[in-house]
Amino acid sequence: MQDEQPTWRSRAWLAAVLVILGLGAGIALAGFENAAAAGSVLGAAAVAVAAVIVWAALRTRAERRRYEDELAAWAAERAAGAERLRIARELHDVVSHGLGAITVRAAVARRIGGSEDDALADIERASRQATTELRRMLTVLRSPEPAPLRPAETLADLPEIVRRAVDTGPAVELVSEDLRGVSAGAQLTIVAVVREALHNVAAHAGPASAVVRIGRRPGGVAVEVVDDGPVEGWRAQRGAGRGLDGLRERLDALGGTLEAGRHGTGWRLVAVVPDEREP
Repeated sequence: MQDEQPTWRSRAWLAAVLVILGLGAGIALAGFENAAAAGSVLGAAAVAVAAVIVWAALRTRAERRRYEDELAAWAAERAAGAERLRIARELHDVVSHGLGAITVRAAVARRIGGSEDDALADIERASRQATTELRRMLTVLRSPEPAPLRPAETLADLPEIVRRAVDTGPAVELVSEDLRGVSAGAQLTIVAVVREALHNVAAHAGPASAVVRIGRRPGGVAVEVVDDGPVEGWRAQRGAGRGLDGLRERLDALGGTLEAGRHGTGWRLVAVVPDEREP
């Protein structure tokens, strides 16, 4: 998309016409001995110049209108692309995390053992949560009117996110510094990092042990999630870890970083979430 309105060609062309007409008028005036004839030539030249000015102004206005229409179409296309990306990420969160939690909990019960009633209760709870979120999202997509937005997630939601992760199998410890004053945008990203990391712990390691550490650092907040590796007999769920790509893109766009890799017998994820409120 061009950064400037396409009016320069019309203006340059108009200037050239004016110069040519001026020169022609001067030559004609010098070549006529009859003052009346010279005046007629100048009058005709003035009319021509006025006509060209009007034509150029109309053309410039049309070009500006076309440019503005193209700009509006480009902005609408960008907005639609951003909305599709947002929907894709939300669908990933709802479908992948919800069904992943069910799959992991069922696998834990079958391979590791434990109370079947507890496992079924956890699966039922995860199913209801995923179904509710999916219905909410479909309602938003089908409705022609703007749907009321749910409150943005904050750091206060972390204990509930950890509890849901524990329901699927892992034993999770949350260690956090005093994070009062962290911006709402940074909180939303921190929550997304913790949720995705714990989802991957459950899928990769099953009922393993994991620690979530959140602390301040210059310019932002660091999130570290470390697990001690899969329990004996556990097989990683297919597709686990794909959500990290979207999370990495999100952090890159914010100026943050995301690193993930093996750590001893387990896995370690470290994300730095920028926050303009941090010194």
